[in-house]
Amino acid sequence: MSITRIDSTPRMSRIVEHNGTIYLCGQTAKDSTKDIKEQTVTTLEKVEELLEKAGSDKEHIVSVTIYVRDMKDFAAMNEVWDAWVIAGHQPARACVEARMARAELLVEMSVVAVKK
Repeated sequence: MSITRIDSTPRMSRIVEHNGTIYLCGQTAKDSTKDIKEQTVTTLEKVEELLEKAGSDKEHIVSVTIYVRDMKDFAAMNEVWDAWVIAGHQPARACVEARMARAELLVEMSVVAVKK
């Protein structure tokens, strides 16, 4: 059983691969000063970049857990999500309200995908 860890720090790895399954650590916005829509856009951009680095893409996502700081942002986050997801490739998904590591973060996503 081989486990590959990519972009590791003493605390975590940004990407872990095991048996063709790719796990991304929680991804947040590139600029946390923006609103929920822009934070969602840039979070999804980071997800795509990491998946590409791991040999996958958004069509191969099997599960996503989305954390939002406040459920009042649920509809606005979903507008961006719905435009991003490819029809026929929707992953299993959960969305929960959660405290974030930093108050300015509005959304975080934890992604599981498979290799292409």
